[in-house]
Amino acid sequence: MDIFEEITSLREQLQTHNRKYYDEDAPEISDYEYDQLQRRLRALEQAHPEFRSADSPTERVGGHASEKFSKVQHPYPLESLQDVFSFEELQEFFTRVENAAGPAEYAVELKIDGLSVALEYQDGVFVRGATRGDGQVGEDVTENLMTIADIPKRLQGAPPRLIVRGEVYMPKRVFEELNAELELQEKPLLANPRNAAAGSLRQKDSSITASRRLSIFCFNIQNSEELPLQSHVQSLDYLKGLGFPVSPCYDLFSDPADIRREIERMGDSRGALDFDIDGAVVKVNDFAQRAVLGSTAKFPRWAAAYKYPPEIKETLLKEIIISVGRTGVLTPNAVLEPVRLAGTTVSRATLHNRDFIRELDVRAGDTVRVRKAGEIIPEIVGVIREKRPAHTVPFVMPSVCPVCGAPVFDDPEEAAIRCTGAACPAQLLRNLMHFASRDAMDIDGCGEAVLQALIDAKLVHSAADLYDLTVEDVMSLDRKKEKSASNLIASIEASKSRDLSRLIFAFGIRHVGQKAGKVLSDHFGSLDALLAAPVEEMTEIRDIGAATAQSIAAWRELEQSKRLIERLRAAGVNFTGEKTAKSDKLAGKTIVATGSLQLFTRKQINELIESLGGKAAGSVSKKTDFVVAGENAGSKLQKAAALGIPVLTEAEFQQMIERE
Repeated sequence: MDIFEEITSLREQLQTHNRKYYDEDAPEISDYEYDQLQRRLRALEQAHPEFRSADSPTERVGGHASEKFSKVQHPYPLESLQDVFSFEELQEFFTRVENAAGPAEYAVELKIDGLSVALEYQDGVFVRGATRGDGQVGEDVTENLMTIADIPKRLQGAPPRLIVRGEVYMPKRVFEELNAELELQEKPLLANPRNAAAGSLRQKDSSITASRRLSIFCFNIQNSEELPLQSHVQSLDYLKGLGFPVSPCYDLFSDPADIRREIERMGDSRGALDFDIDGAVVKVNDFAQRAVLGSTAKFPRWAAAYKYPPEIKETLLKEIIISVGRTGVLTPNAVLEPVRLAGTTVSRATLHNRDFIRELDVRAGDTVRVRKAGEIIPEIVGVIREKRPAHTVPFVMPSVCPVCGAPVFDDPEEAAIRCTGAACPAQLLRNLMHFASRDAMDIDGCGEAVLQALIDAKLVHSAADLYDLTVEDVMSLDRKKEKSASNLIASIEASKSRDLSRLIFAFGIRHVGQKAGKVLSDHFGSLDALLAAPVEEMTEIRDIGAATAQSIAAWRELEQSKRLIERLRAAGVNFTGEKTAKSDKLAGKTIVATGSLQLFTRKQINELIESLGGKAAGSVSKKTDFVVAGENAGSKLQKAAALGIPVLTEAEFQQMIERE
């Protein structure tokens, strides 16, 4: 590859990674790897100025304003920072500064890893907030910023205009709590606090942003020349006096040796902080000197960001153990000889999944290289093969759950291996939440907090135990009054009469959702008939495929499933279904509802179709019998026309089903 081709390739890679990081909040490489690409491109452009371009990622801030939000032209550019990766490079920065502006004092502060924003105040009132975007134009996210409690909405003694720059971040504890909730809901987990903060701030629904409990540190007054301020530290003290949260650590130094010690101290403190940092920022303190130094097209010449390299250390992998998560996923973990890493002692590291172990061929007894992913989660990044003992053997994932002994499900299309146990203690909370949920047994007052309290009190070990609870049991939980305890017991009692379709869904059998529960209830009429049905009979039922049938068959053979069923029977839970179809008027018909409906909601019309024996489908195909179209029906209407499928208005559909 020649020089121009490498430069072009690097620019394309960086533009892709910029889009992933700034616009989609879904980076595919680490900050360190991104920085190395930037450094290589910058070095090539400096060595070959004939190939330099104003559009290069080295000349521009990476993001741009999304079309989801109104655009904001920043009155003062939100510049990026020049990165340095060694103390030798930092010394070069000091030399450049002092050659141009003379001896200087430097403020050193933490580099918070979050999303940069500008906050604008008029006469002390917060009026607008925007993301950095490309530094010149950002996104108006005022409503979302209003939900962040740390941001003062009114200031006492503020100037007529004040523009403050800050970094929105998600505290580590909030990040961990949100991921625990997402895991219970079987939703994709957030990758790291920085991405979580960026994605949360750029939500169209500000109530979602509010639920993410974001925070902010403010670090700059953009219009400082309009105020009687002479230095950076003076401006931080001024912001603090107005009520803004500023960096918890900033101080002044003039000796490079002292600055180095402060940067190292900050790096050692990373593990103890409740927020992510990816470096330390060194800034010329005096504003008059800053004016002399000026800025490039991308960053100020009076500041530098010392980026901490990812710390990687060698240690012994003593054992591989399996943990079972709350959704039943089996996760391999490495038990390590304790090693100090990024400010904390690490004795365990995630091995992610079976495929990760296979790719690395990591074994008990290996000497491994370990780091903290995103400075939080320890992970194995390599094996030192030369140090491998002769007696090691490849690791094999277990065929049964190490917690409850139930068989595991290994889907070749997924890296995840799951426990199939209906009463597995490791996933008890998640299973109980599903069992009690509105679409299942609909037990009002049986939310996550109550269920966790019942588990902690050892009152509930399976869903069947809910039906043995008494008012006194519930009242024994912290702060439970008799009325709320009585209401909960009454709701549990009422759930005994729920339709069989809800019970089938409540079991949490793999591949069996609400719709399958209704179909199976309508077909078999009783749980006993379903339990006795051959797999072949189940696969012949519309909407029940081979995978679903096999999953039901495997579930009903488990001893824990049999015990659960018999205990529910003894408790008086209904095992009989009411046929949901009111008539066979639409029997055998597949119908698609699309567009903006006026007479029905989408849920209402789909339930009506099912109640009349039809199938409510979500997409148009050759098997579709007709389409019910509202306004702005779009592509589904076009596809129906192309396939020659009849299209009805809502009124025509209603007339059709009302005919005798």
